[in-house]
Amino acid sequence: MNIRPLALCALMLAAGAAHADESWLDRTLTKLGASKEVDLSHGMDWGVLPGPFYNPEMGVGIGMAAVGLYKPPGAEAETQLSTLTLKGFVSSVGAMGVGFDNNTFFGDDSWRFLASGMIVNLPTSYWGVGYDAGSNDANKHGYTKEEFSLSPKLLKRIAPNTYAGLGWSLQQTHATEIKAGSAIETDPDGASVLASGITAHFYYDTRDFIPNPKYGQTLQLNAAFYAPGLGSDNRFQTLETIYDYYLPVGERDVLALDVYSHLAWGDVPWTMMSQMGNGNRMRGYFLGQYRDKNVVSAQLEYRHHITGRHGVVFWGGAGTLADSVGDLGKDAPWLPTVGVGYRFEFKPRVNIRLDFGVGRDTAGVYFQINEAF
Repeated sequence: MNIRPLALCALMLAAGAAHADESWLDRTLTKLGASKEVDLSHGMDWGVLPGPFYNPEMGVGIGMAAVGLYKPPGAEAETQLSTLTLKGFVSSVGAMGVGFDNNTFFGDDSWRFLASGMIVNLPTSYWGVGYDAGSNDANKHGYTKEEFSLSPKLLKRIAPNTYAGLGWSLQQTHATEIKAGSAIETDPDGASVLASGITAHFYYDTRDFIPNPKYGQTLQLNAAFYAPGLGSDNRFQTLETIYDYYLPVGERDVLALDVYSHLAWGDVPWTMMSQMGNGNRMRGYFLGQYRDKNVVSAQLEYRHHITGRHGVVFWGGAGTLADSVGDLGKDAPWLPTVGVGYRFEFKPRVNIRLDFGVGRDTAGVYFQINEAF
Protein backbone atom coordinates (compact mmCIF):
# COMPACT_ATOMS: atom_id res chain seq x y z
CA MET A 1 0.00 0.00 0.00
CA ASN A 2 1.24 3.48 -0.86
CA ILE A 3 0.91 5.11 2.54
CA ARG A 4 2.11 8.60 1.70
CA PRO A 5 -1.10 9.80 -0.07
CA LEU A 6 -3.18 8.29 2.73
CA ALA A 7 -1.07 9.99 5.36
CA LEU A 8 -1.10 13.38 3.66
CA CYS A 9 -4.85 13.17 3.04
CA ALA A 10 -5.51 12.41 6.69
CA LEU A 11 -3.38 15.32 7.83
CA MET A 12 -4.99 17.70 5.30
CA LEU A 13 -8.46 16.73 6.50
CA ALA A 14 -7.43 17.22 10.11
CA ALA A 15 -5.84 20.58 9.40
CA GLY A 16 -8.94 21.64 7.48
CA ALA A 17 -10.93 21.35 10.69
CA ALA A 18 -9.10 24.44 11.91
CA HIS A 19 -11.21 26.48 9.49
CA ALA A 20 -14.53 25.06 10.64
CA ASP A 21 -16.95 27.21 12.56
CA GLU A 22 -15.69 27.05 16.15
CA SER A 23 -19.12 27.52 17.72
CA TRP A 24 -20.62 24.64 15.75
CA LEU A 25 -17.58 22.50 16.48
CA ASP A 26 -17.62 23.30 20.17
CA ARG A 27 -21.31 22.44 20.47
CA THR A 28 -20.78 19.09 18.74
CA LEU A 29 -17.76 18.20 20.84
CA THR A 30 -19.45 19.19 24.08
CA LYS A 31 -21.96 16.43 23.41
CA LEU A 32 -19.02 14.00 23.29
CA GLY A 33 -17.68 15.32 26.58
CA ALA A 34 -15.02 17.52 24.98
CA SER A 35 -15.97 20.87 26.49
CA LYS A 36 -13.35 23.55 27.03
CA GLU A 37 -14.03 23.52 30.78
CA VAL A 38 -13.36 20.76 33.30
CA ASP A 39 -16.43 19.69 35.28
CA LEU A 40 -15.58 17.56 38.32
CA SER A 41 -19.05 17.79 39.85
CA HIS A 42 -19.70 14.11 39.09
CA GLY A 43 -16.26 12.94 40.20
CA MET A 44 -14.68 12.45 36.75
CA ASP A 45 -14.97 14.52 33.59
CA TRP A 46 -15.07 12.09 30.63
CA GLY A 47 -14.67 12.63 26.92
CA VAL A 48 -14.63 10.12 24.04
CA LEU A 49 -13.36 10.50 20.49
CA PRO A 50 -12.68 8.00 17.64
CA GLY A 51 -10.07 8.51 14.94
CA PRO A 52 -8.28 6.79 12.02
CA PHE A 53 -4.66 5.70 11.87
CA TYR A 54 -2.12 3.96 9.69
CA ASN A 55 1.19 2.59 10.89
CA PRO A 56 3.65 0.03 9.54
CA GLU A 57 2.62 -2.71 11.99
CA MET A 58 -1.18 -2.56 11.87
CA GLY A 59 -2.17 -1.10 8.50
CA VAL A 60 -5.28 1.08 8.32
CA GLY A 61 -7.42 1.10 11.44
CA ILE A 62 -9.78 2.94 13.72
CA GLY A 63 -8.93 3.83 17.29
CA MET A 64 -11.09 4.96 20.19
CA ALA A 65 -9.72 7.18 22.93
CA ALA A 66 -11.51 8.08 26.15
CA VAL A 67 -9.95 10.39 28.71
CA GLY A 68 -11.13 11.10 32.21
CA LEU A 69 -9.91 14.05 34.31
CA TYR A 70 -10.36 13.86 38.08
CA LYS A 71 -8.97 14.58 41.52
CA PRO A 72 -8.82 11.78 44.10
CA PRO A 73 -10.15 12.40 47.60
CA GLY A 74 -7.84 14.68 49.55
CA ALA A 75 -6.09 16.18 46.54
CA GLU A 76 -5.35 19.87 47.05
CA ALA A 77 -6.60 22.61 44.74
CA GLU A 78 -3.17 23.36 43.28
CA THR A 79 -2.35 19.68 42.63
CA GLN A 80 -2.45 18.91 38.91
CA LEU A 81 -5.42 16.96 37.58
CA SER A 82 -5.19 13.18 37.56
CA THR A 83 -5.89 11.42 34.25
CA LEU A 84 -7.24 8.05 33.18
CA THR A 85 -6.94 7.23 29.48
CA LEU A 86 -8.72 4.24 27.97
CA LYS A 87 -7.86 3.19 24.44
CA GLY A 88 -8.80 0.54 21.94
CA PHE A 89 -8.27 -0.21 18.27
CA VAL A 90 -9.05 -2.54 15.37
CA SER A 91 -7.26 -2.57 12.03
CA SER A 92 -7.30 -3.95 8.53
CA VAL A 93 -4.75 -6.69 9.28
CA GLY A 94 -6.95 -8.14 12.02
CA ALA A 95 -5.17 -6.42 14.88
CA MET A 96 -7.16 -5.48 17.97
CA GLY A 97 -6.37 -4.33 21.45
CA VAL A 98 -7.47 -2.45 24.55
CA GLY A 99 -5.40 -0.65 27.13
CA PHE A 100 -5.16 2.11 29.72
CA ASP A 101 -2.81 4.70 31.18
CA ASN A 102 -3.34 6.25 34.59
CA ASN A 103 -1.62 9.09 36.47
CA THR A 104 -3.04 9.74 39.95
CA PHE A 105 -1.72 12.55 42.19
CA PHE A 106 -2.63 12.40 45.88
CA GLY A 107 -2.78 15.19 48.44
CA ASP A 108 -0.29 17.92 47.62
CA ASP A 109 1.31 15.61 45.01
CA SER A 110 3.39 13.95 47.72
CA TRP A 111 2.31 10.52 46.41
CA ARG A 112 1.83 9.39 42.82
CA PHE A 113 0.32 6.17 41.48
CA LEU A 114 1.13 5.48 37.83
CA ALA A 115 -0.02 2.45 35.87
CA SER A 116 -0.41 1.23 32.31
CA GLY A 117 -1.63 -1.99 30.75
CA MET A 118 -2.48 -3.49 27.37
CA ILE A 119 -4.00 -6.61 25.80
CA VAL A 120 -3.33 -7.07 22.07
CA ASN A 121 -3.87 -9.63 19.34
CA LEU A 122 -1.64 -8.40 16.54
CA PRO A 123 -0.57 -9.98 13.23
CA THR A 124 2.98 -8.66 12.91
CA SER A 125 6.48 -9.64 11.77
CA TYR A 126 9.80 -10.61 13.30
CA TRP A 127 13.21 -10.08 11.73
CA GLY A 128 15.49 -11.27 14.51
CA VAL A 129 17.88 -9.48 16.85
CA GLY A 130 20.34 -6.81 15.74
CA TYR A 131 20.58 -4.12 13.09
CA ASP A 132 21.76 -6.51 10.36
CA ALA A 133 18.74 -8.75 10.92
CA GLY A 134 16.31 -5.83 10.85
CA SER A 135 17.80 -4.22 7.75
CA ASN A 136 17.40 -7.37 5.62
CA ASP A 137 13.82 -7.97 4.43
CA ALA A 138 14.69 -11.61 3.73
CA ASN A 139 14.59 -12.09 7.53
CA LYS A 140 11.03 -10.77 7.79
CA HIS A 141 8.54 -13.50 8.73
CA GLY A 142 5.01 -13.03 9.94
CA TYR A 143 3.43 -14.24 13.16
CA THR A 144 0.56 -13.24 15.43
CA LYS A 145 1.44 -11.69 18.78
CA GLU A 146 -0.90 -12.33 21.69
CA GLU A 147 0.31 -10.18 24.56
CA PHE A 148 -0.74 -8.97 27.99
CA SER A 149 1.26 -6.33 29.86
CA LEU A 150 0.79 -4.50 33.15
CA SER A 151 3.12 -2.07 34.95
CA PRO A 152 1.92 -0.31 38.14
CA LYS A 153 4.20 1.82 40.34
CA LEU A 154 3.87 3.92 43.47
CA LEU A 155 6.10 6.96 43.99
CA LYS A 156 6.71 9.09 47.08
CA ARG A 157 8.12 12.61 47.08
CA ILE A 158 11.47 12.55 48.88
CA ALA A 159 12.58 16.11 48.09
CA PRO A 160 11.10 19.05 46.17
CA ASN A 161 10.06 17.78 42.71
CA THR A 162 11.86 14.49 43.41
CA TYR A 163 10.21 11.07 43.70
CA ALA A 164 11.27 7.50 44.33
CA GLY A 165 9.28 4.31 44.41
CA LEU A 166 8.73 0.68 43.50
CA GLY A 167 6.51 -1.17 41.08
CA TRP A 168 5.99 -4.32 39.08
CA SER A 169 6.44 -5.24 35.43
CA LEU A 170 4.54 -8.14 33.90
CA GLN A 171 4.50 -9.13 30.23
CA GLN A 172 3.17 -12.41 28.84
CA THR A 173 3.80 -12.89 25.11
CA HIS A 174 2.66 -15.82 22.98
CA ALA A 175 3.51 -16.11 19.28
CA THR A 176 1.08 -18.05 17.08
CA GLU A 177 0.72 -18.64 13.33
CA ILE A 178 4.50 -18.43 12.94
CA LYS A 179 5.58 -18.44 9.30
CA ALA A 180 8.15 -21.03 8.26
CA GLY A 181 11.72 -19.82 8.47
CA SER A 182 11.11 -17.35 11.29
CA ALA A 183 13.91 -16.80 13.79
CA ILE A 184 11.30 -17.49 16.49
CA GLU A 185 11.40 -21.19 15.54
CA THR A 186 15.06 -21.49 16.53
CA ASP A 187 15.10 -19.00 19.41
CA PRO A 188 16.00 -20.75 22.69
CA ASP A 189 13.22 -18.91 24.52
CA GLY A 190 10.57 -20.31 22.18
CA ALA A 191 7.23 -18.88 21.16
CA SER A 192 5.92 -18.11 24.66
CA VAL A 193 7.74 -15.90 27.14
CA LEU A 194 6.72 -14.65 30.58
CA ALA A 195 8.67 -11.70 31.99
CA SER A 196 7.87 -10.73 35.58
CA GLY A 197 9.92 -8.54 37.86
CA ILE A 198 10.16 -5.82 40.43
CA THR A 199 10.86 -2.25 39.32
CA ALA A 200 12.57 0.69 40.99
CA HIS A 201 12.02 4.33 39.98
CA PHE A 202 13.58 7.73 40.47
CA TYR A 203 11.94 10.87 39.06
CA TYR A 204 12.95 14.49 39.08
CA ASP A 205 9.93 16.26 37.65
CA THR A 206 9.03 19.95 37.33
CA ARG A 207 6.49 19.53 34.47
CA ASP A 208 3.33 21.53 34.99
CA PHE A 209 0.99 18.92 33.44
CA ILE A 210 2.25 15.46 32.44
CA PRO A 211 -0.04 14.76 29.42
CA ASN A 212 0.90 18.07 27.75
CA PRO A 213 3.66 20.07 29.47
CA LYS A 214 4.10 23.76 28.72
CA TYR A 215 7.27 24.12 30.76
CA GLY A 216 9.59 22.21 33.07
CA GLN A 217 11.77 19.14 32.76
CA THR A 218 11.94 15.57 33.94
CA LEU A 219 14.68 13.02 34.49
CA GLN A 220 13.41 9.48 34.95
CA LEU A 221 15.36 6.35 35.84
CA ASN A 222 13.35 3.13 35.63
CA ALA A 223 15.15 -0.09 36.55
CA ALA A 224 13.62 -3.57 36.35
CA PHE A 225 14.87 -6.88 37.77
CA TYR A 226 13.41 -10.07 36.29
CA ALA A 227 14.11 -13.49 37.81
CA PRO A 228 12.55 -16.96 38.03
CA GLY A 229 11.93 -16.35 41.73
CA LEU A 230 9.68 -13.46 40.70
CA GLY A 231 7.74 -15.54 38.17
CA SER A 232 9.89 -14.76 35.13
CA ASP A 233 11.14 -17.33 32.61
CA ASN A 234 14.50 -15.52 32.34
CA ARG A 235 16.89 -13.68 34.60
CA PHE A 236 17.80 -10.24 33.24
CA GLN A 237 17.79 -6.53 34.08
CA THR A 238 16.78 -3.37 32.22
CA LEU A 239 17.41 0.33 32.76
CA GLU A 240 15.30 2.98 31.04
CA THR A 241 16.47 6.61 31.15
CA ILE A 242 14.30 9.51 30.00
CA TYR A 243 15.21 13.18 29.94
CA ASP A 244 12.58 15.64 28.66
CA TYR A 245 12.82 19.42 28.59
CA TYR A 246 10.08 21.92 27.64
CA LEU A 247 10.82 25.52 26.66
CA PRO A 248 7.88 27.93 26.23
CA VAL A 249 8.06 29.96 23.00
CA GLY A 250 5.78 32.97 23.02
CA GLU A 251 2.35 32.59 24.61
CA ARG A 252 1.26 29.16 23.32
CA ASP A 253 4.16 27.43 21.53
CA VAL A 254 6.58 24.93 23.07
CA LEU A 255 9.95 23.52 22.03
CA ALA A 256 10.29 20.01 23.48
CA LEU A 257 13.40 17.81 23.73
CA ASP A 258 13.42 14.08 24.46
CA VAL A 259 16.55 11.99 25.09
CA TYR A 260 15.91 8.29 25.68
CA SER A 261 17.76 5.05 26.32
CA HIS A 262 16.69 1.50 27.10
CA LEU A 263 19.51 -0.82 28.14
CA ALA A 264 19.39 -4.52 29.04
CA TRP A 265 21.73 -7.12 30.55
CA GLY A 266 21.60 -10.84 31.19
CA ASP A 267 19.52 -13.54 29.54
CA VAL A 268 17.20 -11.14 27.69
CA PRO A 269 14.40 -12.93 25.77
CA TRP A 270 13.54 -11.80 22.24
CA THR A 271 10.23 -10.35 23.45
CA MET A 272 11.94 -8.02 25.93
CA MET A 273 14.74 -6.69 23.75
CA SER A 274 14.89 -2.91 23.43
CA GLN A 275 12.92 -1.92 20.34
CA MET A 276 12.68 1.03 17.96
CA GLY A 277 9.51 2.48 16.54
CA ASN A 278 6.24 3.33 18.27
CA GLY A 279 3.85 6.23 18.58
CA ASN A 280 6.13 8.08 21.00
CA ARG A 281 9.68 7.63 19.72
CA MET A 282 11.18 6.87 16.30
CA ARG A 283 7.77 7.39 14.75
CA GLY A 284 7.52 5.89 11.28
CA TYR A 285 9.40 2.64 11.97
CA PHE A 286 7.83 -0.81 12.22
CA LEU A 287 7.82 -1.60 15.95
CA GLY A 288 10.25 -4.42 16.58
CA GLN A 289 11.92 -4.46 13.17
CA TYR A 290 15.03 -3.10 14.87
CA ARG A 291 15.64 -4.66 18.27
CA ASP A 292 18.68 -5.42 20.38
CA LYS A 293 19.71 -5.23 24.01
CA ASN A 294 20.40 -1.51 23.88
CA VAL A 295 18.62 1.37 22.14
CA VAL A 296 19.19 5.12 22.38
CA SER A 297 17.32 7.93 20.63
CA ALA A 298 16.75 11.68 20.72
CA GLN A 299 14.11 13.95 19.21
CA LEU A 300 13.31 17.65 19.08
CA GLU A 301 9.70 18.73 18.58
CA TYR A 302 8.20 22.17 17.95
CA ARG A 303 4.56 22.49 19.06
CA HIS A 304 2.77 25.42 17.44
CA HIS A 305 -0.70 26.64 18.37
CA ILE A 306 -2.70 27.67 15.28
CA THR A 307 -6.02 28.91 16.63
CA GLY A 308 -8.72 27.80 19.06
CA ARG A 309 -8.36 24.07 19.67
CA HIS A 310 -5.98 23.49 16.74
CA GLY A 311 -2.23 23.09 16.56
CA VAL A 312 0.57 21.51 14.57
CA VAL A 313 3.91 19.95 15.49
CA PHE A 314 7.15 19.29 13.62
CA TRP A 315 9.89 16.95 14.80
CA GLY A 316 13.21 15.46 13.89
CA GLY A 317 15.34 12.88 15.61
CA ALA A 318 17.53 9.81 15.36
CA GLY A 319 18.22 6.52 17.13
CA THR A 320 20.59 3.58 17.10
CA LEU A 321 20.98 0.14 18.70
CA ALA A 322 23.66 -2.39 19.69
CA ASP A 323 24.27 -5.59 21.64
CA SER A 324 26.53 -3.81 24.13
CA VAL A 325 26.53 -0.25 25.45
CA GLY A 326 30.08 0.30 24.24
CA ASP A 327 29.07 -0.52 20.66
CA LEU A 328 26.24 2.03 20.44
CA GLY A 329 26.85 4.19 17.39
CA LYS A 330 29.35 1.63 16.04
CA ASP A 331 27.41 -1.56 15.25
CA ALA A 332 24.54 0.28 13.55
CA PRO A 333 24.08 3.64 11.85
CA TRP A 334 21.94 6.38 13.33
CA LEU A 335 18.46 5.98 11.85
CA PRO A 336 16.52 9.22 11.23
CA THR A 337 12.93 10.17 11.97
CA VAL A 338 11.14 13.33 10.86
CA GLY A 339 7.48 14.20 10.82
CA VAL A 340 4.55 16.55 11.12
CA GLY A 341 1.43 16.21 13.22
CA TYR A 342 -1.96 17.81 13.79
CA ARG A 343 -3.18 18.56 17.31
CA PHE A 344 -6.74 19.00 18.51
CA GLU A 345 -7.41 20.06 22.11
CA PHE A 346 -10.07 17.53 23.00
CA LYS A 347 -10.27 18.62 26.64
CA PRO A 348 -8.33 21.36 28.46
CA ARG A 349 -4.60 20.59 27.94
CA VAL A 350 -5.44 17.10 26.60
CA ASN A 351 -4.68 16.71 22.89
CA ILE A 352 -5.74 14.22 20.28
CA ARG A 353 -2.83 13.81 17.89
CA LEU A 354 -2.52 12.62 14.31
CA ASP A 355 1.17 12.22 13.40
CA PHE A 356 2.82 11.40 10.08
CA GLY A 357 6.32 10.05 10.73
CA VAL A 358 8.97 9.19 8.13
CA GLY A 359 12.00 6.99 8.72
CA ARG A 360 14.55 5.35 6.45
CA ASP A 361 12.48 3.62 3.71
CA THR A 362 9.39 3.59 5.95
CA ALA A 363 6.56 5.82 7.18
CA GLY A 364 3.40 5.72 9.26
CA VAL A 365 0.41 7.67 10.59
CA TYR A 366 -0.47 7.49 14.29
CA PHE A 367 -3.72 8.45 16.00
CA GLN A 368 -3.26 8.71 19.76
CA ILE A 369 -4.23 10.75 22.78
CA ASN A 370 -1.77 12.95 24.74
CA GLU A 371 1.56 14.19 23.45
CA ALA A 372 4.30 11.80 22.34
CA PHE A 373 6.41 12.88 25.34
